[in-house]
Amino acid sequence: MARPEQVLLLEPQHELKFRGPFTDVVTTALKLANPTDRNVCFKVKTTAPRRYCVRPNSGVIDAGTSINVSVMLQPFDYDPNEKSKHKFMVQSLMAPPDMTDMEGVWKDAKPEELMDSKLRCVFEMPNENEKTHDIDSNKVMSSSLLKSESSTLSMKSMVSSLDDGEVKRIMEECKRLQMEVQRLREENKQIREDDGLRMRKSTVMTSQHSSPSSVTVKEESLSIRVIALIVLFFVIGVIVGKLLL
Repeated sequence: MARPEQVLLLEPQHELKFRGPFTDVVTTALKLANPTDRNVCFKVKTTAPRRYCVRPNSGVIDAGTSINVSVMLQPFDYDPNEKSKHKFMVQSLMAPPDMTDMEGVWKDAKPEELMDSKLRCVFEMPNENEKTHDIDSNKVMSSSLLKSESSTLSMKSMVSSLDDGEVKRIMEECKRLQMEVQRLREENKQIREDDGLRMRKSTVMTSQHSSPSSVTVKEESLSIRVIALIVLFFVIGVIVGKLLL
């Protein structure tokens, strides 16, 4: 009895193409689509199981969905005079509605329930023009990498030219500036407290006008100094951070 026609749609339909060079793993994709309204079990088999790695090599495709199968050809010594005899077969089976054991379904399946499609493997090598293009691309990439590495090395040499004494001096200057900023903050806080006390005790109108204005001038002067020191501290901190990285 003839087997039923394959319900799965394969892409590609007849050939799996692998493009060299074959010194590394070469992967090609096989798309399996299920256009039916039932789930379909599938298996992917090959005549050379040691030469290929297939993921996934079996499973269930839900109704109206598809799945991509990765077929990975392992590295080997390519001989252009040797024709590939490798073949793949996609076997499928309509899944029963109450399926719980897929292996059991395959084991109990009748021959007339199985569907299959066969694909042959084709090996391709890039021509000389493509090889030259690849070589030129690799040269450009290598040149870019060398430029990047040289710029990195020049930066490192600039950093290494600073001796430990200069780095230590910069660190001490940062600490001094930090202490100066803290002292100015405390001084500013004390002035605000004194100003509040003076305002409460003052009874003369002229003194009430003159005292706050003088304090305001002092506060503005201190605020400017604090901001300048903070900015300077931040800049030196950034420089030291870059030197220490």
